[in-house]
Amino acid sequence: MNINTFEELKNYCESSNKKIFEAAQENDAQKNDITVQELREIVKRNLEAMKEAIRTGLKSCEKSYSGLSGGDCQKLQAKFAQKSSLLGVIFEKITTYALATSEENARMGKIVACPTAGSCGIVPSVLISVSEETGATEEEQINALITAGEIGRIISNKVQLAGAVAGCQAECGVASAMAAGALAQLRGENIDNILSAVALAMKNLLGLTCDPVCGLVEVPCIKRNPFLGIHAVTAYELASAGIQSKIPLDEVIDTLEQTGQLMSPSLKESSQAGLAKTKTGLKLEEEFYSK
Repeated sequence: MNINTFEELKNYCESSNKKIFEAAQENDAQKNDITVQELREIVKRNLEAMKEAIRTGLKSCEKSYSGLSGGDCQKLQAKFAQKSSLLGVIFEKITTYALATSEENARMGKIVACPTAGSCGIVPSVLISVSEETGATEEEQINALITAGEIGRIISNKVQLAGAVAGCQAECGVASAMAAGALAQLRGENIDNILSAVALAMKNLLGLTCDPVCGLVEVPCIKRNPFLGIHAVTAYELASAGIQSKIPLDEVIDTLEQTGQLMSPSLKESSQAGLAKTKTGLKLEEEFYSK
């Protein structure tokens, strides 16, 4: 199979009566000269690593080396223990799980780049929290994670998934789109609704800059993860109601590429503008590099 666009993916799935994860796992297994079951075992290990990063992150209040992050997940857990979220348990889990994973990354802990380290908390927080609350099986979680991977793979055919190339829209933005698609698969949506969820999530994050304070993947990167986990759920909810993006998904990805090209280099991971060059950002940078 030579699937490079979402239109090609949809046409193949419909003509062969396959789901996205079925097409993806067969294609990946063939390319890597392994069986589908062996590929699913690899995905299972990634899923287990995601869960372990959440468990570790939830228990730790250790600061990162820079001192810019760490402890926020503990604060949020303490808040929810005293006063529950207005939006319920799944909201609480997504936001705490996303912070737990992202803070673990900043502490140099083991995480799964999904699709990047800076966006590592988005897909796991959505997939695992919803699975826990709905009783999704491990097989269903693996199917959803494979779906997320296929979404990221096709987007990466057009755009390099790196903040230095296309801003944070290509990292946290793509992660949120992957999470939206994974959630739609987890909840049994058809291919149209899955791709609609991806399009809705992605097009509403176009232009998201990458302006890390001190050049580190901490501020604002870590807090973006819980926000965009919830963003993914919003995209899924709209798509599951049959709401579609007026702009087709492949054209949204073309726009992602174009926006990345038009974005100033100073807003693409260079820390030369944006939040990195605010008065407080400059002060933090001076303090960090004077240590």
